[in-house]
Amino acid sequence: MHSVWESRQFHRTPDLVVIGAGIVGLFTALFHKRRYPHHHVIVLERGPFPSGASVKNAGFACFGSPSELLADLEKEGTDAMLARVESRWKGLLELRAELGDVNIGFEPSGGHEIYATHDPLYTRVVERFDALNEALRPIFGAAAFRWDDGAIAQLGLSGVQHLVRTDMEGPLDTGLMMGTLLRKVLAEGIFFRPRAEVVSLEETPAEVTLMLKDGEELKAANVVICTNGYARELLPDLDVVPARGQVLKTAPLMGLKLRGTFHYDEGFYYFRDHAGGVLLGGGRNLDIAGETTTADGTTPLVQDALEKLLREVIIPDQPFTIIQRWSGVMGMGASKTPIIERRSPRVAAAVRMGGMGVAIGIRVARQAAALVQ
Repeated sequence: MHSVWESRQFHRTPDLVVIGAGIVGLFTALFHKRRYPHHHVIVLERGPFPSGASVKNAGFACFGSPSELLADLEKEGTDAMLARVESRWKGLLELRAELGDVNIGFEPSGGHEIYATHDPLYTRVVERFDALNEALRPIFGAAAFRWDDGAIAQLGLSGVQHLVRTDMEGPLDTGLMMGTLLRKVLAEGIFFRPRAEVVSLEETPAEVTLMLKDGEELKAANVVICTNGYARELLPDLDVVPARGQVLKTAPLMGLKLRGTFHYDEGFYYFRDHAGGVLLGGGRNLDIAGETTTADGTTPLVQDALEKLLREVIIPDQPFTIIQRWSGVMGMGASKTPIIERRSPRVAAAVRMGGMGVAIGIRVARQAAALVQ
């Protein structure tokens, strides 16, 4: 039995329910609320707080390394690659403008791609490097990348022969970012319900019924699914597969020279400085099948490879202590283009961020919110 106050404030049928409190989900709710200020909007999250890839990544504000962009060009063509970079770059600018650099912990310390000695990847990149910069120039208004081999020793790296730098990338604090975004969402009158995992949906012409894991049923006028790598749990026909990324963090290191964000081995490894130590992730390519999972956890195969990279390349001849290990689940598919579509009259989806949710999440959310009336 509900009081009139409960019924009017907490138990009336929401105009919109967003499933998933990651960067896409929270921004989708925010943009809808700004468009329809009197709508009742609820965000449901399976964890006790935002707990998906949006807070389990390595904290990169990036738009793609040269090797990744050239691989995209070869696979999908120049126009598709350029459109993707432009979306990522504009998304980062919009994110920074909406939340503020201080509130997301953005550091303009640069992004890099490194190439090991005798790395065939370097040959493929150097042959098309100038052409890539010229193709990107209309987006950035200047050359996006430059060779900076002289910085290799300054950064303390070993076994690295060549290095590319861009001044337009850098690390950020995604925990701080998501906390800032969640506070903004709550301040605009959007309801946030943690520990509310949705297990199924039933749609009728009049409404959508959401069945929660605890047995509760919630009805809504419209639903947007923003669960990224977990999307097939609710929409099994989607071209989205989970891709677990494992990460570790070292204790602070005396005299650490590393600054900025770094990609290695076609982006399968990525690392940065953080709080005086090194934050390193990747190695999914060592066991693609095993890492195609939504299960939290780490494996000796991947973690040993990460530690080997620390010892031999990132902080050679320097003892280190691992103080934290974790994993996050990305959403991948046959294409890197996100899925933003209406699935039925009252249900839409905004998923498959391709590991670039920080860069494109805000723009994906704008498109998702536009699908809801």
